[in-house]
Amino acid sequence: MRTMLTAVSATVLLLTTGSAASAREAAAPCAGQIHPNPGFERGTTGWTAGPRIVVLGDAHQGRAYAALAGLDVTRTDLLRTSVTVPANCNLTVKFWVRTTTTETSRGDYMNVSFAVTGVPPKTYFSLSSDGSPDWYQYSGSTGTAATERTATVVFAASETAGNGVTAFDVDDVRFTLS
Repeated sequence: MRTMLTAVSATVLLLTTGSAASAREAAAPCAGQIHPNPGFERGTTGWTAGPRIVVLGDAHQGRAYAALAGLDVTRTDLLRTSVTVPANCNLTVKFWVRTTTTETSRGDYMNVSFAVTGVPPKTYFSLSSDGSPDWYQYSGSTGTAATERTATVVFAASETAGNGVTAFDVDDVRFTLS
């Protein structure tokens, strides 16, 4: 009888310990990077993008980055993704951009918009052709809310034909909860 009680006690202890760990994990969802492919290392997985957006080569980190515009044709390239922000969490989005250009006027640009469920969309950044040829980091945050939300980030690069080539490169788009 004593051996049976010891085995039952050990089983209860294991179940209790497992439950306590699960409760701790469920209580702390506001930590870490949540996008499945922030550096484009797996192509456009997790992103909505045109067919020629992801490029292998001189990335900020890793081996891939997203290249928008850069053809000297009148067009707009879009790169978009959404993530779920749990209730009572803040989402910080950080990304790196570099701009290379031969443009002689300021007609080419890239807007970065950030939309969160329940909040009107905002254009957080508007970058023109006179941006830096070096990688530069930008960031924005959602703030917290009592309900779960969806956050969407859109990179839209517009280029006009005939006044030089401008390319906007984007890399390491981190979506971090806190």
